Amino acid sequence: MKHAVAKDADKAPRFWRDDALPFIEARSIADGREVCYTRHSHEHFSIGAITAGRSTYIHEQARFQVSAGTVVLMNPGDVHACNPIDDEPWSYLMLYIDTAWLTDLQHQLGFSSDLAFRRFSITHDRDTQLFDGLVALYEVLVDTMQDHLQKHSTVVEFFTEVQQRFNPAEQPLREPNFKLERAAEFIRDNCTQLLKLEDICAAAQLSPSYLIRAFKQHFGMTPHAFLVNRRIQFAQERLRSGKLIADVALEAGFADQAHFQRAFKQHLAATPGQYRG
Repeated sequence: MKHAVAKDADKAPRFWRDDALPFIEARSIADGREVCYTRHSHEHFSIGAITAGRSTYIHEQARFQVSAGTVVLMNPGDVHACNPIDDEPWSYLMLYIDTAWLTDLQHQLGFSSDLAFRRFSITHDRDTQLFDGLVALYEVLVDTMQDHLQKHSTVVEFFTEVQQRFNPAEQPLREPNFKLERAAEFIRDNCTQLLKLEDICAAAQLSPSYLIRAFKQHFGMTPHAFLVNRRIQFAQERLRSGKLIADVALEAGFADQAHFQRAFKQHLAATPGQYRG
């Protein structure tokens, strides 16, 4: 029995956070066959490395097969998912970077003439130097023997290199649609409430038929999926502060803890308890 418990623990997702570096979070998965994501997005910039095997990578409307040695990049708001192929083993690590922090770095480096985040046009790359640098950064972050200065310096050095290697496009990948953006903002601001379709339509001044059709085309998710995704982001913030899972489930707007647990695992391939640590 002890052996089985240890084996299960090895398969569990590993999360890393440090209060001294609040702008970065890391996770790793040793056995990707144990996880499966629904299409989702993050408010932060995400970058990951496939460390073994291969998987299916969905990014917006595109679908790719990615394998060991590949680095994947997701802008804030990009809808994505990465899932196993049949029952093939694969593993990966991910870093999540606060958008405001990365935007400031872009500004310091001269890539952003204003204070807006410049999106990356590339979705994945097999550059060996980039892959090795990302893996090395992860190892520094999770190393308890490394001090804060070393970790912070390594983060800045790596993302400076990423920025210089992949100068983001001057124009965003999506043309702005202000009414749809207003709908999304209304959902974000009221994500913990019981929202009705007519509430969202009234806030955005759009008809239900147009909203449902155009919202999914623009954001890659239905308004309901967007709402659940935002509730998960809200819950992550509360879990990081150490709040009880049952309380977080209700605060985030879920009907009960079971519904929350199911949705959380679909989005993060981890339970709320595994994420909170």
